[in-house]
Amino acid sequence: MVNDPLLQPFQLKHLTLKNRLMMTAHEPAYPEDGMPKALYRAYHVERAKAGLGLTMTAGSAAVAKDSPPVFNNILAYKDEVVPWMRELTDACHEHGTAVMIQLTHLGRRTRWDKGDWLPAVSPSHRREASHRAFPKQVEDWDIERLIRDYADAAERMHAAGLDGIELQAYGHLMDQFWSPLTNTLEEPYGGDLDNRLRFTFDVLRAIRQRVGEAFIVGVRYTGDEMLPGGLSSGDGMEISRRLKSSGLIDFLNVVRGHIDTDAGLTDVIPIQGMPSAPHLDFAGEIRREIDFPTFHGAKIQDVATARYAIASGKVDMIGMTRAHMADPHIVRKIAEGREEEIRPCVGANYCLDRIYQGGAAYCIHNAATGRETTMPHTIPKAAQQRRVVIIGAGPAGLEAARVAGERGHSVVVFEAASDAGGQIRLTAQSERRREMLGIIDWRLARCEALGVEIRYNVWAEAEDVLTEKPDVVIVATGGYPLEDQPAMGSDLVVNTWDILSGHVPPGKRVLLFDDAGDHAALQAAEIIAAAGAELEIMTPDRTFSAEIMAMNLVPYMRSLQRANVTFTPTYRLKSVQRDGSELIAEITSDYAIHGQQDSGHERRIDQVVVNYGITPMADIYFELKPHASNRGEVNYDDLIVGAPQTVTSNPDGRFQLFRIGDAVESRNTHAAIYDALRLVKDL
Repeated sequence: MVNDPLLQPFQLKHLTLKNRLMMTAHEPAYPEDGMPKALYRAYHVERAKAGLGLTMTAGSAAVAKDSPPVFNNILAYKDEVVPWMRELTDACHEHGTAVMIQLTHLGRRTRWDKGDWLPAVSPSHRREASHRAFPKQVEDWDIERLIRDYADAAERMHAAGLDGIELQAYGHLMDQFWSPLTNTLEEPYGGDLDNRLRFTFDVLRAIRQRVGEAFIVGVRYTGDEMLPGGLSSGDGMEISRRLKSSGLIDFLNVVRGHIDTDAGLTDVIPIQGMPSAPHLDFAGEIRREIDFPTFHGAKIQDVATARYAIASGKVDMIGMTRAHMADPHIVRKIAEGREEEIRPCVGANYCLDRIYQGGAAYCIHNAATGRETTMPHTIPKAAQQRRVVIIGAGPAGLEAARVAGERGHSVVVFEAASDAGGQIRLTAQSERRREMLGIIDWRLARCEALGVEIRYNVWAEAEDVLTEKPDVVIVATGGYPLEDQPAMGSDLVVNTWDILSGHVPPGKRVLLFDDAGDHAALQAAEIIAAAGAELEIMTPDRTFSAEIMAMNLVPYMRSLQRANVTFTPTYRLKSVQRDGSELIAEITSDYAIHGQQDSGHERRIDQVVVNYGITPMADIYFELKPHASNRGEVNYDDLIVGAPQTVTSNPDGRFQLFRIGDAVESRNTHAAIYDALRLVKDL
């Protein structure tokens, strides 16, 4: 693989980047008190150990107190950040990986009720749709201190020994000065393009005065806002020329689009079912026209696409950020000729969506990412081989089988269906979510390589399990839809799984009642709407699809915002009864005053589809409990700290018994995989 384009070095000024792969700036929300402490450091070091050329930290580190993070970002305006960033940088440098950081002021892309409750600032009073704060229009004295804040933050990063910095200029304050849509100032900082760029060049000059000419400085910016009245591709090309000709920067990092709405953000950073590498050609046009070091990353989820980006000369460095969250060892596997072993990014976007909901970033099917201080990416061998029987070959069961196989155990999996996958195989019936099968396919390949035996079309009975003389039994049987709701008329409804599987065709007038708020409801809704049915989606919640986070909601809304679909929040399905060829659905509300008679709330339709969530399918677990040495008990304290399970409540028991995933209770794919990893890694 010596001649692989991805493994060739790139000279950026005085800095030699050892290969062309990078993680673009992103904030996984791992800081503690705004500082990149042990977990943050371990996350980046894991990727450095595997050979990554450049890791770009923070997306984005805040340079000022009136840029309060809307999630857990690095606070670059504090002096105490310097030693923490130095520790991270030194640790990555030990493995030959360059380290940079993205600095920003969020401008209007934040809220006044975060941090120190200071007003948001922007070059106009116009509110950003996503974060909803009405900003104060920036004053002259604000501009002076903001320039100083940027320079102070850059100086801190220089002092910390980083290789460089990147300024964020799409959707944040810097770009808010650039765009006619968000800059209503008069000159010298508003009006024509020269004036709108003035703030950026004032900041860059102030930074250079602090860090000198050798320190690497770049800008990540939008070359086309793709909004009426916003920055056009022509504007973007001119801005690119001016950035290069200023002599103040060393690289361009090009994106395309706008991030002021959930839909805009999702187009900039596409999720599953959306085109791969949608902005690569655009970045290539800027690279060709400007002839300047150019970085890019946007849904470059596979090695082949990344290799093409470099081999074709479209960009100089290619970002595979979400891909490296799925598998931190991509570079090592490329170098060792093991590309087929790379855990694929399936574009589920659980990572980014969790951040925007206020949580830490976790990969939907790599539960060690974001837990590097407690969970291993490489599974160590066990001291002694054990016989492990797993019931169910969904994501939880296959992860348990994979990890047990990596531990060197003898593993057999019983699966009732003719194929592995469980609920993911049902999810993948929707073309837009077909990439989810990568979660299953990768594990099947790893299980085959590890000698795991999978027996299909076997409905495991207790006797089947006992015949295997197991040391450990893991029940990963998942669940099935709740079938006893609503209390009156449950026999007249169908569930979302019936629609997704194709077992029941959509009706012509359909009420879809969603009490769970997860993907199953909207996936079924897409099928029903596409069939031309008149569809009403109803939920008792104040907002529909509460479990589907912002960016994943975008493709659903694009397919469901049509004339034949209605959304009705805050109402609940009470009962269903038949009236000739029709169904009558009685509707109530949790918001009704106690004792107040609901009247007139009914729907006459020909089909009611319900989504009440799922209930565990765990009969075999309870049948096996009397035979187990632990009677199924888990010591949570030991589980959390990563100690082996040693509960022995039944001395006559023949094996340890555990259940994981939805066989315990309805959660999600990540929870199922995390259950398996943290239990089985210590068997």
